[in-house]
Amino acid sequence: MIKNLNKIFLKRYSRKNFLKVLSFGLISLFLATGKSKELFAKTAKQLEPRKRRNIKTNYDLVTVHGENIEEMTKRIIDELGGIEKFIKKGDIVVVKPNIGWNRAPEYAANTNPFLVAAVVKLCLKAGAKKVKVFDNTCNEEKMCYKNSGIEKAVKEAGGDIFFPDRWKYYAADFKTPAQMQDFPIYSDAVNCDCFINIPIAKTHGHTKLTLSIKNLMGVCGGNRSTMHWDIDKKLPEVLSFIKPDLNIIDGYRILLRNGPRGGNLEDVKKASVLIASADAVLADAYASQTLYNINPENIGHIKEAAKSGLGSMNISKAKIKILKL
Repeated sequence: MIKNLNKIFLKRYSRKNFLKVLSFGLISLFLATGKSKELFAKTAKQLEPRKRRNIKTNYDLVTVHGENIEEMTKRIIDELGGIEKFIKKGDIVVVKPNIGWNRAPEYAANTNPFLVAAVVKLCLKAGAKKVKVFDNTCNEEKMCYKNSGIEKAVKEAGGDIFFPDRWKYYAADFKTPAQMQDFPIYSDAVNCDCFINIPIAKTHGHTKLTLSIKNLMGVCGGNRSTMHWDIDKKLPEVLSFIKPDLNIIDGYRILLRNGPRGGNLEDVKKASVLIASADAVLADAYASQTLYNINPENIGHIKEAAKSGLGSMNISKAKIKILKL
């Protein structure tokens, strides 16, 4: 019987086929080694920093208080100069909310779905060719997209919402010395005409608050836990790489404690406010002071971003408009 099995094996596996199998095995072994990782890191496609349009808004920052989120969203963008300031006909737009957690909207762990939908509608009305919405979630992505209400809201608004494709993360080439050099960043976040950043205002155990700058962590792939070492410098580097055109902070419901995950309605406050600015640093500084009564000087990554020239933290010198609907 053994002889018969040998004949079958020899018949099926010629010398040529045997060498193919052997070669495949050796390649697999090579790919598992550290040397292969080093080689592929050097040859992998790299991503260059996003090129941002030069946009001049009517105000440095606009804040609006109200109850109707769609109306608030339109008004806050109109006061900055209108959606046409940011969107041109035929643009590919990325809208980046926080969809990180498997929570319903009332828990204020994710961006309000009505705000996301309102922004998508405005972009499409302005002539955007496509509006892409995504996030690299912390909890299971399907549950996050569904239970946050954002997936349904975006689809009904005509946007394109999807889970990030792991093959579209490329090594970031900062062109200048950076701790985030070669860290994987989602290519769609860079290869777009307009990037609109829509975080929700929350507390955070490590960074105190998570606002516009911290929300950009959702375009990063790889082992994001490593970003927590020296995060106050790494987050501004991501900001310098993505350079959002517009930041709208969702303060309709805010998380006061146990962020960023939340889960207790007693930790949620209904503040009924939106804050918008082309300057992520200014938006975060204003939100930290007005929503949480925290001096932005005491938020490491905001202070570092201002120090690096990525925006202004000087609220007193900013041209600000406050509206109540």
